[in-house]
Amino acid sequence: ESRWPYLFGAIVIPSVIQVVILPFLPESPRYLLLEKQNTSKAEKAFQTFLGKDDVSHEIEEVLAESRVQRNTKLVSVLELLRTRAVRWQVITVVVTMGCYQLCGLNAV
Repeated sequence: ESRWPYLFGAIVIPSVIQVVILPFLPESPRYLLLEKQNTSKAEKAFQTFLGKDDVSHEIEEVLAESRVQRNTKLVSVLELLRTRAVRWQVITVVVTMGCYQLCGLNAV
């Protein structure tokens, strides 16, 4: 019992290692390209991750995926339940997850 504080203090070592290493890790290319709108840094990050000089195909792929996501229509829960094609799948998942919560499986 007297050594419990050491056990709780052991988490400090990985935390310090992470804080020291984190500034040297490259940013995510998707984040740099889509959020920061910085193509040159995104290109350098892709080159670092992939190890090749020509990454124009990957940049175009990320931009195309972003355009598709922007054009995707979000559906509310009520619209999802009104759609006959997915209604039974949604009900099945909701009932299954409700049973997991009520049977105490998560507590085990």
